[in-house]
Amino acid sequence: MRLVTGIELSCELHGREVHLLGHFIDPRAPALEQMANGMLAERRERMEKMIALAQQMGFSGVTMERVVAASGGENLGRPHLARALVDCGHARSINDAFDRFLGTNGPLWVDRRRLPTAEAIRLVHEAGGTASIAHPGANGVSRQELKALAAEALDGVEAWHPEHPPNQAEAFVRWADELGLVVTAGSDYHGPGVQPDRKLGDRTLSPERFAALEQRARGYRSEK
Repeated sequence: MRLVTGIELSCELHGREVHLLGHFIDPRAPALEQMANGMLAERRERMEKMIALAQQMGFSGVTMERVVAASGGENLGRPHLARALVDCGHARSINDAFDRFLGTNGPLWVDRRRLPTAEAIRLVHEAGGTASIAHPGANGVSRQELKALAAEALDGVEAWHPEHPPNQAEAFVRWADELGLVVTAGSDYHGPGVQPDRKLGDRTLSPERFAALEQRARGYRSEK
C-alpha cells in the first residue's frame, strides 16, 4: 500500500463553496504551510463562534472541550460539533444536527473564508502537487465550470465518489477526458462517528489512472 500526501481546500466558485484536492503535495512547502496554519486558526475561531451560538440557544454540555474530544485530533469542523450535539442529546444523529442546526441556513451556521479557486490551484502546484476538484456532483459543478477551471490549470476531477451515482461518475470521466484532465477517486471518509455508512478506500483508481495522476505531479516537482 502506498500513502499519498494530500490536502482538501475550501474554495469560492461563482459565489458558492467547492472543494479542491491536492495530491502528492510537499506538506512543508512554505506558502502552503503558512496558508494551512492560518486556516487552522480561523477554523478554531469559527468553532468558538458556533459553540457560543449553541450555548445561547440553551444547548447544555456543548463546549470546546467536548468538540475537541469528538474531533479525535482532527482539524475542527462542523461534523465534530454535530457529534457533540448528538452526545449531549440535542440532536438524534449527525444528519439531524446538520439538517436542523448546522446547514448554511441553520441557527448555528457561521460562514468561513474561502480561497479563490485560482489561488488554491497555484498553492497546490507550488507545493509540487496536482489540483483536482472534489465531489463535483455534490457541489453542482457543470462542464462549463470545469472547462473554465481547466483554463486556470486545474489538473483533475474526482469522478468516483460516494455521492456520485454510476451514470454521473461516467459523465465526469468523459468530461475529464474531453478537457484533458486526469481522473481521481475518493471515499470522502471522515470517520465512523461522522459517516458510518462510508468505508475507507471504497472508491479507488485503476493503476493506469493513478499513474497519470502521479505523472502530473512529477511535472510540477520538476519545475521547482
